[in-house]
Amino acid sequence: MKTTILRQFIVLPMLAAVMAALHACGSTGGNSGNSGGNNASRSATPAPFSQTYVLRQGGSVVITPAIAAGRSASMASAAPVVRLERVNDSRCRTGAVCVWAGYISFSFTVQQPDGSASNFVLSDNMPNGSPNATRDGLNFALTGFTPQQVPGKNDSAPDYQVSLKVSNINSP
Repeated sequence: MKTTILRQFIVLPMLAAVMAALHACGSTGGNSGNSGGNNASRSATPAPFSQTYVLRQGGSVVITPAIAAGRSASMASAAPVVRLERVNDSRCRTGAVCVWAGYISFSFTVQQPDGSASNFVLSDNMPNGSPNATRDGLNFALTGFTPQQVPGKNDSAPDYQVSLKVSNINSP
């Protein structure tokens, strides 16, 4: 008799609490009803994110902050892709005689899930260049590259690695 009463006072309230928590989780995730328009405003304003990617020439990455912001993994297929198209290193090679110092710049393409694409160039020392760009609601910032040293006069082009910080416009 004591076990039955104990079950009623402990197990049943715990079960009710678990059921209430599951109901609360399900009602905040995908409410299809219109509750004052709050769900529409939440989905229209993405959560702030900031992610740094390292790319080699020809390399690309899927910008997947949606997964970190609590969206499903299936949304990753709808994420934009950024690609490092080209590294332009016109700096004066070590051991060469040059008229000007030159610069290094990096050309990128952002491919949207709908097939549209936009291009931009980042450089920290190119005339009229910038280490930052904004495209399609995203901020792109050049945070570094390796190797920093200028290659020798007779050396082949190095395998550059470019660090690119990507954040949405709402990020601080």
